[in-house]
Amino acid sequence: MNAIPAALLKHRSDLPFITLDASFPFVDEGSFKLQLLQVNIETGLWVIRTIFSPGTTVQKHKHTGEIFAFTRSGSWYYLEYPADINVTDSYLYEPAGSVHTLHVPGTNSEDTEVCFVMNGANLNLNASGEVDSVLDAGAMLDAYLGLCEAQGDGKPGVLGL
Repeated sequence: MNAIPAALLKHRSDLPFITLDASFPFVDEGSFKLQLLQVNIETGLWVIRTIFSPGTTVQKHKHTGEIFAFTRSGSWYYLEYPADINVTDSYLYEPAGSVHTLHVPGTNSEDTEVCFVMNGANLNLNASGEVDSVLDAGAMLDAYLGLCEAQGDGKPGVLGL
């Protein structure tokens, strides 16, 4: 008889946050912290928790797969859809092929926390609309582990490793 697989739990303090700022190619302005919760390179799944500082803008990008976003605090929107503001406890579904520029208003009085369940890649676009860089499950894992190592956190126990 096959054993029933166990559920896997990670608390907020189990995995380190890394900080990304305008020195990274896909961050246009500001900075944010990122925690990689789960990754599956074969299926292209990556689950991240982000904490955006007010005034942060992430480079315009196109998604090759579906995205599910849960806003835990603060507010944010896409520059292309300024009337559709994500606020605390909102949920956003992004279909494959969607193109947008994530922006956190500088007028926010608090950080904005969002959990993203990502399928596929982010094709980061330059001003001409051409692919500038690609961020997928494998690239995110490499960047996360490298930055964790650099800040002295070793190799954290990301689900899926």
